[in-house]
Amino acid sequence: MGQKYNPSLLPSSTDKFVRIKNQYICMETSSFMYKRKTPVSVDCGLHLFMEVVNGKWKINLIWCIYNGIIRPGELQRRIPNASRRVLETQLKQLVNNGILSKKDYETKPPKVEYSLTKLGESLIPIIKSTAKWGEENRGELEKLVVK
Repeated sequence: MGQKYNPSLLPSSTDKFVRIKNQYICMETSSFMYKRKTPVSVDCGLHLFMEVVNGKWKINLIWCIYNGIIRPGELQRRIPNASRRVLETQLKQLVNNGILSKKDYETKPPKVEYSLTKLGESLIPIIKSTAKWGEENRGELEKLVVK
């Protein structure tokens, strides 16, 4: 059975939170706290890799930032099928996982820029290799994927 609601687990008793399944949503700051159902598996490098890059748009975000598209608005225009909220969530996860760094200029209007960390840059050869595999197998894959 799931755990019962426990306000002491929340960051501040003064904030107003709403619980939806395993997520606590702060109505004042609109931040999300997600409680994992399963622990992160660290006994295999592949599991660690998937934990970091698993997400529909994460590879695209890494690739765009590598190619100089560093502002959130530019990223949104480059990946129009992704909602702004999903992109913001996945950017935050990539920052938290050490793949990206975020520079927040304290200006009006707000300005934010993302860049790859050294760890993030180490993913570029893997992404290039995966893209090459996709191109080499395009004919066969298109028959299977596009129906």
